[in-house]
Amino acid sequence: RVLSLELNKDRDVERIHGSGINTLDIEPVEGRYMLSGGSDGVIVLYDLENLTRETSYTCKALCSVGRSHPDVHKFSVETVQWYPHDTGMFTSSSFDKTLKIWDTNTLKSADAFHFKETVYSHHMSPVATNHCLVAVGTKSPKVQLCDLKSGSFSHILQGHRQEVLAVAWSPRHEYVLATGSADGRVKLWDVRRASGYLSTLDQHNGEKSKASSEAANSAHTGRVNGLCYTKDGLHLLTTGTDDRMRLWNSFTGENTLVNYGKVCNESRKGLKFTISCGCDPEFAFVPYGSTIAVYTVFTGELITMLRGHYTAVNCCVFQPNFQELYSGSRDCNILAWIPALREPVPDDISEKSLPQQHLNPAYEDAWSSTDDEG
Repeated sequence: RVLSLELNKDRDVERIHGSGINTLDIEPVEGRYMLSGGSDGVIVLYDLENLTRETSYTCKALCSVGRSHPDVHKFSVETVQWYPHDTGMFTSSSFDKTLKIWDTNTLKSADAFHFKETVYSHHMSPVATNHCLVAVGTKSPKVQLCDLKSGSFSHILQGHRQEVLAVAWSPRHEYVLATGSADGRVKLWDVRRASGYLSTLDQHNGEKSKASSEAANSAHTGRVNGLCYTKDGLHLLTTGTDDRMRLWNSFTGENTLVNYGKVCNESRKGLKFTISCGCDPEFAFVPYGSTIAVYTVFTGELITMLRGHYTAVNCCVFQPNFQELYSGSRDCNILAWIPALREPVPDDISEKSLPQQHLNPAYEDAWSSTDDEG
């Protein structure tokens, strides 16, 4: 199904945003509701389900936090995320230096965290049962942890030298966090430990020559602006402005050396890419200019480029129940990529012209397929 993804002529997503779309998230409980965040601060909530039961339909916007809303973000929304355990709450963070917690039913901001710096990215653990920490990456090199239970800042993780563009909790260990920074480094942390970080990923796996001593313990030779764990949490995929994508063993921290070729990446901020779920092999969907590149995660093969947007794609999100993909772009559009239903091609084309429905039932299946008869 994933190999046959195409722009679906029968599926539309209602166009609400008047400016670029930076971030999308589909709630993991039912896989039915999708959030989008725009560069004008607007947040829209869509229902992806086809209630009309007709082949051609539009995913309707149920509600939105528009420019006139009292709690609207003043600047670009960089990340939206559903609360992982129910749809009654979602979170958003913005260049206006805030992280907001929203009540879905009233569409009001229930809480807000204010930062000294621009916020690039935030993430809640998809598996945590013992904590409610939101990791936040900002223009500061310090990673902030916000506790939703107490409504206060929990603690700070120090170790990066430049701004933190991407953060991602492990889907396997609730206390393990990965962070990517403009300093070219990716760090893994256990937030229970006083010292914080477990390791700094090294693209050379410790086998660096004198020439590369400058790149000692760096994951990329550019800014690291994208992180995504495989769904089992055993591997971490990272993207950087060195036009490289790297796959790491998240347990050993080892660079697996999968070669994806040149992965064009000119984003000055976080890049929101995604990995398929429930597929074998697993695929990575990566914004690549105005297209989306589809790679096999473990072999690095470029399978296809999904073309349909007019300008730069900023984000994509995978719907595992139906193996669908949604993408958001600077062109203000959200596009739905649906597996094509291929018609079975008959062995003999001339069969198509036979009016088979008029065949007398008495003659059906009269032919024997065995050789020894007759």
